[in-house]
Amino acid sequence: MISGRCAACKNQRRKCPSDCIFSPYFPPNDPQRYLTVHRIYGGSNVGRMLQKTPPYVRARAADCLYYEAQCRIEDPVYGCFGIISQLVQQIHNTQSELTKTQAQINILEFQTPQVEMNSSIEQFQASWFE
Repeated sequence: MISGRCAACKNQRRKCPSDCIFSPYFPPNDPQRYLTVHRIYGGSNVGRMLQKTPPYVRARAADCLYYEAQCRIEDPVYGCFGIISQLVQQIHNTQSELTKTQAQINILEFQTPQVEMNSSIEQFQASWFE
């Protein structure tokens, strides 16, 4: 096998052209990356998406396609949405806990001056009646 072919061209058993859209994003040493994306989106669709994407964001687009494909394989129903929903729920729970903690702090801060004032009054009364 020729080592210069990208994972996509190896998978399709073709010669890798010099201007191959896949080669920068699907290297030959990581064939699973291309196979994962190919399984969910199909090779021609991935090529089309990469061609329509501006060159300066293609690497990120390829990374996103790979991540989304992995999520879809792990969870065919929800995919990335399932992970996002879990994270949103965790944020909501954390915000609720933070609100409760802030309320408890406010209550304690309100009670502290009352305790200090009561102890000052007791000290004054004790000194008055001596």
